[in-house]
Amino acid sequence: MTAALDPEPTGDASSRGFLTSSYGSTRLRVGVATTWLSVIVLLPLAAIVVQSAEGGPAAFWDAITSNAALESFRVTLTVSFAVAIINGVFGLLVAFVLTRDEFPGKRMVDAIIALPFALPTIVASLVMLALYGPNSPLGIHIQHTKWGITVALLFVTLPFVVRSVQPVLLEVDREVEEAAASLGADNFTIFRLVVLPALLPSLLSGAGLAFSRAIGEYGSVVLIGGAVPGETEVSSQYIRQLIEFDDRTGAAAVSIVLLTISFVVLFVLRGIGSRAAKRQELAP
Repeated sequence: MTAALDPEPTGDASSRGFLTSSYGSTRLRVGVATTWLSVIVLLPLAAIVVQSAEGGPAAFWDAITSNAALESFRVTLTVSFAVAIINGVFGLLVAFVLTRDEFPGKRMVDAIIALPFALPTIVASLVMLALYGPNSPLGIHIQHTKWGITVALLFVTLPFVVRSVQPVLLEVDREVEEAAASLGADNFTIFRLVVLPALLPSLLSGAGLAFSRAIGEYGSVVLIGGAVPGETEVSSQYIRQLIEFDDRTGAAAVSIVLLTISFVVLFVLRGIGSRAAKRQELAP
């Protein structure tokens, strides 16, 4: 009688729910996911690749090796690399504090971390201009400088690192840390040998996302940066300038370079993170 009321789960498709039933088969799910990915990501990428090649290889090469393009790449990559490193350090610190410490207003701080995700980037640029422009209430004037665009990019990319590290930090086994402490390890040694290896894959992923966001950012730097050629003109602003001059092929070519750099960085960091995760799993 009990068996009749509470039947044992079977391998039948109808008992496993929509996601694993015949209506939600792997083939259907893969097909839907591939179609959506193609429409949203692959088709736009294909379109920009085709547009960048309209003038031929020579025109493409000329577009990405012009003095203005090279200067914009230099400024963009230098600042973005610095932003990824700085936010990698301080993003890890913020995530650690939010996860391990208790203090008044913790939930508010945790919510504020996600604010740059919701805030329009042009608003971020206005805020930076108000704080660090000619009429700065802090007495700090960094408009039209690399410091200005660095601060703006730090603001918009910090959540990528914090939100990548936070969930992993919550899952770190505290018993291992306690065991290391009982054996006489100090806090720095525990962090370096126990905590950091476990966080490294997510930290690299967050830093990579921050770098990729930084090299393509436009709104948050448009006012504070000023687009001074060779000084504060990032590649996204240079692309906008090319479009205004009706050089869409050149703009597409520069965009392809940024996309390639972003993809390579994310791919390499993901590979490093995966190897680090495997070493962590195999560690005794």
